Amino acid sequence: MLHRFSVISLVLTPLLALTVSPVSQATPPREADRVETCDLLVAGGGLSGTAAAYEALQLGKTVCLTEITDWVGGQISAQGTSALDERDTQRQKLFFPRGYLSLRSAIEEHYGILNPGGCWVSESCFMPYDGHELLFELLEDAAKRGRGTLHWFPNTVIKDVAYNPEGNQITSAIAIQHQPQPDAPPLNTLPLSATIEDAFRYEDSDLFQKTIIEFRPKSTDSNRNSPDWYVIDATETGELVGLTDIPYRLGIDPRSFLEPTSSSETNDPYCTQGFTYTFAMEATEEPQEHNPPDFYAQYEPYYSYELERLANFTLVFTYRQIHSMKPEEPRPGNVRDFPIYPGDISMQNWTWGNDYRPGTSEDNLIYTRRQLQEAGQLDPGGWLGGLRTETLRRGEENAIGFFYWLVQGTTDSQLGDGFKEPHPNHRYLSGFDSPMGTAHGLSKYPYMREGRRIIGRPSFAHPDGFTIWEVDITMADFEDEFYENTLTPAALRHLWAVLSGLDATGIASRELSREQVTRRSRSTLFPDTVGIGHYAIDFHPCMAFSPPEAPGNYERPGERRGQGRAFPFQIPLRALIPQRLDNMLVAGKSIATSHIAAAAYRVHSFEWSAGAAAGTTAVFALEHDLAPYQLVDNLPTPNPQLEALQRKLSDNDNPVMFPDTSIFNNTWDQWR
Repeated sequence: MLHRFSVISLVLTPLLALTVSPVSQATPPREADRVETCDLLVAGGGLSGTAAAYEALQLGKTVCLTEITDWVGGQISAQGTSALDERDTQRQKLFFPRGYLSLRSAIEEHYGILNPGGCWVSESCFMPYDGHELLFELLEDAAKRGRGTLHWFPNTVIKDVAYNPEGNQITSAIAIQHQPQPDAPPLNTLPLSATIEDAFRYEDSDLFQKTIIEFRPKSTDSNRNSPDWYVIDATETGELVGLTDIPYRLGIDPRSFLEPTSSSETNDPYCTQGFTYTFAMEATEEPQEHNPPDFYAQYEPYYSYELERLANFTLVFTYRQIHSMKPEEPRPGNVRDFPIYPGDISMQNWTWGNDYRPGTSEDNLIYTRRQLQEAGQLDPGGWLGGLRTETLRRGEENAIGFFYWLVQGTTDSQLGDGFKEPHPNHRYLSGFDSPMGTAHGLSKYPYMREGRRIIGRPSFAHPDGFTIWEVDITMADFEDEFYENTLTPAALRHLWAVLSGLDATGIASRELSREQVTRRSRSTLFPDTVGIGHYAIDFHPCMAFSPPEAPGNYERPGERRGQGRAFPFQIPLRALIPQRLDNMLVAGKSIATSHIAAAAYRVHSFEWSAGAAAGTTAVFALEHDLAPYQLVDNLPTPNPQLEALQRKLSDNDNPVMFPDTSIFNNTWDQWR
């Protein structure tokens, strides 16, 4: 069978080490080369940003969609994690937003089967380049159906924003779009670490020609009482959240009755979940020649199958297999017995493999506010994306080293001797027509599990700002002695008041003891719900010290204690509304969640639901001449306009709650 991609042997060290002439520091921009107008400016073309655009286009609006890579889709394309994360019950009921269901249908129609890869982690694993193509077709179809207009800006980053005199609205945004110089390598030749800072600088460089684009509202109306347009931050790390310097959190939250399983009594902004550069590998008939990368010895002490029950190459290969030579062939009951045929292709995303998990101030990937200030990125014209480039580079090397470990390695950092054997009948796939679409074979952007998370607006019930906490979603057993030993009596009483549903008042007033109440068996029900999600609280913890790959390093103690099953949960509108800026909404992984809750609010269908909510809310606000915060200002008092927004979402097949949702329904523990 002929594949669409070329195969290049693993000689990638020169690509990672390639240097270009230094680019001068950012200076104030020249006059914009282009001015673009839109009703919605969506920054970030991942699943959440695409969903926001998809809904707004169907509602007849003009959408400007920017993306740092040249693919839409984020997780399913540019990040390479083209294996849909879903929970059994939600999938069985097909209870997803309409756009997500259309994506699933498009995959099945394109391949003639929903799971062309034959993977076992998901009901659908497929090629990343097809994720982009199928999703972009959905956007084009949405524009035609709704008579909306899509302005697509690939290879584009937001560099700066301007505000109104009151400072509560974004009035324009400056972006930089880059294309290769005539004598420079094509886009996607170099890994992200070699280009990201250049992409955020105004000046042309040896690599890139730059186009400066100013985004403005499509129309301005002095008679309006509300914003003329909306800006949605759907970037993978909360770039606009950092750039606009609105209140947000990073990393671990302090332990409290709302976040009782936190691994720290204080916050730790440096410990975020690991990020992953994915890659694809193909099974071959004959053994291949594999040479270790120059940097392999540095990362070898990290690699592991992790657990004895996972120490099986077939299990790892077929886990996220994205191409199968025989996709409809019946499979044995044990995944360790799955056949692997020459030509089968696997995408790798493994915790003790190509996950890179920094967790200290020396190596954290996403800069904190203090680090941004020290680096000058909050100065005018100083924004460079808010990431530590050196950590990106190490993540790239770590991923390439993991491939060599899979095919040639004989060590295992966690299990010791006797578990790892070579498997040389595989090759690393690279080239512009490869699954990842890059010359180097790594994903165009790393798979991000956690970014900057906004703190919602304060209210009477949330004086420190709205946040979705661990206790809002988890199925954890809080009878465990850990909570007796770590929480104060007052905090423990508050915890059970939150968990006790209709008996909360009795617990809080001490009229009832914990033993006299039944814990609610559902997530928190939010009166302003605008979307849904369901996934386990799934951790890829940071490592304890720097660098992550250091011999003998270990995961941050206590981080995995918070993981486990979660109830089906809701996406409240308050989690999408930041402080200070009235015409900005946040979607994707940067909504107002805690560190533990974020570990569930990060998968494919949730991202889509949050994006659909943000896009629909922005259009609703424009059409009703209001700002989104006005819909939730007086909760829990009913708001007819909030109810109208929720009806609009539901009528457009974007569910805002799961079937049979009620404070009296206590059957949610049956959801899997």
